[in-house]
Amino acid sequence: MPWRLLLRNVIGHPLRSSLTVGAVTVAVFLICILQAVTSGLSRSLDATAANRLLVQSAVSLFVNLPLGYQQKLSAVEGVDEICKWQWFGGRYEQDKGGFFAQFAIDPEPFLPSYPEMHVVEGSYDEFIRTRTGCVIGRQLADKYDWKVGDRIPILGTIFTRTDGAPWEFIVNAIYESSSPAFEELQMFFHFAYIDESLEQRGATGPRGSGIFMLKIAEGVDPVSVQSTVDELFENGPQRVQTTTEAEFNRQFISMLGDVPQLLRLIGGAVLFAIFFAVLNTMMLTGRERTRDLGVMKAMGFGDGVTAWLLIGESLLLCTLGAGLAVLLAVLLEEPLADGTAAFIPGFAIDRQTLSLGVGIALFVGVVSGILPGVRAARMTTTRALQEVV
Repeated sequence: MPWRLLLRNVIGHPLRSSLTVGAVTVAVFLICILQAVTSGLSRSLDATAANRLLVQSAVSLFVNLPLGYQQKLSAVEGVDEICKWQWFGGRYEQDKGGFFAQFAIDPEPFLPSYPEMHVVEGSYDEFIRTRTGCVIGRQLADKYDWKVGDRIPILGTIFTRTDGAPWEFIVNAIYESSSPAFEELQMFFHFAYIDESLEQRGATGPRGSGIFMLKIAEGVDPVSVQSTVDELFENGPQRVQTTTEAEFNRQFISMLGDVPQLLRLIGGAVLFAIFFAVLNTMMLTGRERTRDLGVMKAMGFGDGVTAWLLIGESLLLCTLGAGLAVLLAVLLEEPLADGTAAFIPGFAIDRQTLSLGVGIALFVGVVSGILPGVRAARMTTTRALQEVV
């Protein structure tokens, strides 16, 4: 194949080639991001613990369960630890966009129930002893430059103080996570802090616990505990729904719709668009090269060479676009991961995702060049010169 001619053909139309490469770059980049999001959701679900169950109201996740349920749940055979979780939903007062996950929990059973949580700074024991203390994730600490001992003012939205002042928490410990299912953009504090404030009318908000986390003892079948708990509250006063941690997270994601299916549809549309964009470019290129192809055949070049000249040009354009897309994805992986950590803890653009994007680009390059390539191979010198005239 005359490689120098191929390169000259690409360089000969800089605007068209640049636009085609740019379109491929954007498309492959979007496909890589969509695949990374889908893989991240799968990783976070797969990484959930098999020995933790979550008990919520059968009516809705937004309906709290009575605190009296905790004693009954702790008496269920096979339950090793029980911990309340209550969504706080406040905002960091010094940052208008300062929204992050805050949960009120029971400090003593919490850490033993989540071995993927590793305290790297401060003291968890100090957190247990401090009524207004909190534990924050490494990514959250880095985001706001918080350190152990700092005081964090959080303006309540669901739970508001009657004096209008923000809630104040002291950072006692910073943790890192070894699991994509347990993110580092979270803050945990004492459930008793808000519950006592509500009881003493120092704050307003709903009483009860959003969910109860049950850690199942080793060797006990979680399914049997799950059915026992559901039967225990079958007749009220409020029915419950007990699920595995993976199923709970899956249901939470499904509240936004079928995200993986939506992303696949978007990816398919992007692939469809890039294919016809490159195909249109190569068909136009093939028609413009009619005279050149006729001359090449008159000089003795075979049908295969003229066909592969167009296929190679298409492949080169798509390869350049894929290379730029991979470079862009690698450079933006960290900021994208930080930006989506609250919703997609497992987001990562791995080699498999990048290989998929490159493979799609190469496939589009070959397929888009086949039709004009076949036309070039079938064209005779006489016909080529007639079309030019």
